[in-house]
Amino acid sequence: MGHYLELNDSNFEAEVLKSDQPVLVDFWAEWCAPCRMIAPIVEEIAREYNGKLKVGKLDVDHNPQVSMSFGIRSIPTLLIFHNGKPVEQIIGAVPKNQLLAKLKPFLS
Repeated sequence: MGHYLELNDSNFEAEVLKSDQPVLVDFWAEWCAPCRMIAPIVEEIAREYNGKLKVGKLDVDHNPQVSMSFGIRSIPTLLIFHNGKPVEQIIGAVPKNQLLAKLKPFLS
C-alpha cells in the first residue's frame, strides 16, 4: 500500500472531507491502463509530501457511492480537496510536473 490511504465509501468523509490537510484523491480501477501509468507518480507524491498532503486511492468499481457523488465519469480522475471541498480536478494520466503545478497552491 505504501504512503497512501486506501479510501472507500465508508472512510471517505473522515479521511478526506474532514481532513485538516489538503488531500489528493486518485479515482481508479484495476482494469484501467492509464490508472496504472499514473500510480507510480501518485505514490511518489505521497512519499515526497508526507505530512503536508494526504494522498488516497479510491477504487471506483468497489466504491460507487463516492464516485457518483463527485461525478466521476472517466478514470483516472484526481481530485484535490482543500478544507473538505474539491478545488482542482485532473483527468487522465498527466506528467508529475502538471500534477504538482495544481497541488502547489494548497501545500504549506
